[in-house]
Amino acid sequence: MRKAIVHGIAALAIGAVASPAWADDEEDVTAAMSMWGDYLAKGTTEEPGEILSLYAEDGVLWGTLSSQRRDDPAAIRDYFVAAYKALPELSVTFEDPHIRVYGDTAVNTGYYTFSYEKDGQTQTLPARYSFTLVNDDGQWLIVDHHSSAMPAPPK
Repeated sequence: MRKAIVHGIAALAIGAVASPAWADDEEDVTAAMSMWGDYLAKGTTEEPGEILSLYAEDGVLWGTLSSQRRDDPAAIRDYFVAAYKALPELSVTFEDPHIRVYGDTAVNTGYYTFSYEKDGQTQTLPARYSFTLVNDDGQWLIVDHHSSAMPAPPK
């Protein structure tokens, strides 16, 4: 019996070591990115909404629709107001995210497709992205976000 208990404790200890500590963080980053997509779809030209709460106070945005770096909350807000004007009924679908966690910092690289309405038709804009997030008291905040339109394939 004692031998079985020792083996059970050893198995639990090995299991604790074998399961990566970053697994929960990776899930949390995935959830934060999903929230970004949900909040993006809720914003309007009058009020970008909750998406702004996902950016750190010193967050930086290089947006898909602008050649200007946005490096303060007001500039990031202005970017989203302009984006909602340019791309009405905006939504996004993440594809092939590649998330890496390094302690309290995470990097998510991949591509996404924006959908929007133009002249009564749904249009799409494929883009690639990099998000860098930091864990601030359990909340993953965006400190750097770069997005650019996907280039056309070579001819």
